Amino acid sequence: ACKAMRDSLLPALLLLHSSSVPHRPGGKLGLYITWCSALQGIGEACEGHSECQSHCCVTNSLNPRTFCTSRTIFLKCLSWQKPNSHTCSEHSECQSNCCVTTNDSMRMFCKPKTIFLQCIPWRKPNGHDCTDHTECRSQCCIMPNEVSHHRCIPRSGLLAQCLPMVSPLHT
Repeated sequence: ACKAMRDSLLPALLLLHSSSVPHRPGGKLGLYITWCSALQGIGEACEGHSECQSHCCVTNSLNPRTFCTSRTIFLKCLSWQKPNSHTCSEHSECQSNCCVTTNDSMRMFCKPKTIFLQCIPWRKPNGHDCTDHTECRSQCCIMPNEVSHHRCIPRSGLLAQCLPMVSPLHT
């Protein structure tokens, strides 16, 4: 409503601003200021920040509609974010700021970060087909023998390296 009022009065406001005529209290400018001081309150529907008393218009649930909301104690205007286990397509959608695959279906979900604040996606267990080391929990994707596909295998050796299986020498 304030936007519509502003748009209808904009030519008059520009004329008043550009002219040397002093502004009269109670004139069109006064009407505009009075009208627009009644901005949307917290929880009311909005289309942009300028429509809200808090100057904060965001989504506050899975519902895509936007509503006026209060700012954080740091004066940030933050949208509602999805809790863990909700589907997502990027990190910023999640409260945890971690959107990753959680199983081999490759669908993305909000997931908590580790205690070291890492965002680690699901990885294939040993024995699964793979094309790259990053797909495997062991971080080791190799061909176990000359005739098989690449598979996730456990790291081996004294230094836990990604080593191919050694076949016995034929004598």
